[in-house]
Amino acid sequence: MSQATQQHSDPVPIVSNVILHAFDWSYQRITEQAELIAQLGYRSVLVSPAMKSLNLPSGTKWWQRYQPQDYRLIDNPLGDTFDFKRMVECLTELNIWVYVDVVFNHMANESDIRADLEYPNQWDREDYAKDPEKYEALTLFGDLSEPLFTENDFVEAFGIENWNDKWEVQNGRISGGPHDPGLPTLADNEHVIAQQRAYLKALKAIGVKGFRIDAAKHMSLEHLEKVWDEEITHDIHIFGEIITDGGATKEEYETFLSPYLQETKLGAYDFPLFNTLYQALEGEASLTSLIDPYIYGMALSPLRAITFATTHDIPNNQVFQDLVMSEENEWLAYAYLFGRDGGIPLIYSENEISGFKNTEGNPRWKDEWCSKRMTQLIGFYHEMYGETQTQVEASDEHLVFARGDRGLVAINKSDHNIEVNVAVKADIVWLEHTSQTYHAPQQGNLRFFIPAKSYLLFSR
Repeated sequence: MSQATQQHSDPVPIVSNVILHAFDWSYQRITEQAELIAQLGYRSVLVSPAMKSLNLPSGTKWWQRYQPQDYRLIDNPLGDTFDFKRMVECLTELNIWVYVDVVFNHMANESDIRADLEYPNQWDREDYAKDPEKYEALTLFGDLSEPLFTENDFVEAFGIENWNDKWEVQNGRISGGPHDPGLPTLADNEHVIAQQRAYLKALKAIGVKGFRIDAAKHMSLEHLEKVWDEEITHDIHIFGEIITDGGATKEEYETFLSPYLQETKLGAYDFPLFNTLYQALEGEASLTSLIDPYIYGMALSPLRAITFATTHDIPNNQVFQDLVMSEENEWLAYAYLFGRDGGIPLIYSENEISGFKNTEGNPRWKDEWCSKRMTQLIGFYHEMYGETQTQVEASDEHLVFARGDRGLVAINKSDHNIEVNVAVKADIVWLEHTSQTYHAPQQGNLRFFIPAKSYLLFSR
């Protein structure tokens, strides 16, 4: 089904959309790159959590952006409220939607400096009081003279041990092990819900058009539904991060993702499709598994899926690093994601955080987002948007599908060239985008070779 047929109440925009995940980019850098982002065809930019988190002169790690200290102002190593507003204004002028990564499951682990659960801590509140003019200007909502949360706003402290136990995952603390006190988990109470909704309304008033729900599997459906009601979700694109190790029949899928999809209208990261792709490209599975994975529960609904070849957790979290694809297979994954009908592709970009290098010895995901290959894929995706996908041919090692009668996608994961003959309706010259060469059909057939470990994109 084409995304263009969806109704207004669906949880994704009804226009062609590609998301740049500007992971841990400063708001100023995004502003500086805004015109290029628009020129390359991105329609949305997902930014790291926009709230107060630890900000030290010596610097902080990326994961500390995911440990909130206060929702009521933006003040972190990526910038402050002024920087954020300038970025939103700049991107909005270029018709780029701003999406914000939202952390509502927990607050910062500050057990090394204090025993209480008041947020922000007393030293931060003293800083607010010392310079009221500065902090008033940074305030998004609320009264900074009072704590945002107190001990009554947190559930009982215990670390998660069984990650497949739904109650434990949604009530326990995310921690690094038995000696780590973990991240204080927020309760589902009236005060917490009110503060979280006030924060979202403040960002919407600035011009934010979407939200990514971090650690969504750790929040109960009741909590999610209270926060993300009709008032908050109206005219806003929202998707949750619910990590699973596969699709239907997998325990994580059935325990966490399936209820979320059934009980909410929100979108989600398509981890089932990612796992299908990973097994087809890095594992022993056949490329025929990619013909229509949705009908087998191995991909999400086209209207709710955020598709990806990597997310920030995969290269930056040791638990998931074995899911990093080889560079050549990641490009095959992108060819499939941009070539298929359904889902919104998300392109991950980082500076030099993970330490992974590309074949040229440069930070792997630093400039991939603006490379020639990525630009070609984005252009093809927009050009084919709304065109029906039909299967042409497939084997264990290759896959060819059409987009209406205007496009063809051919993928070859083998180490040898594969010949393809496709019947076409008219003798019209086709452009192959990766090589920028033209191919003329002969007697109603378009004949070409898919190079080893590569892909081709045709349009006419």
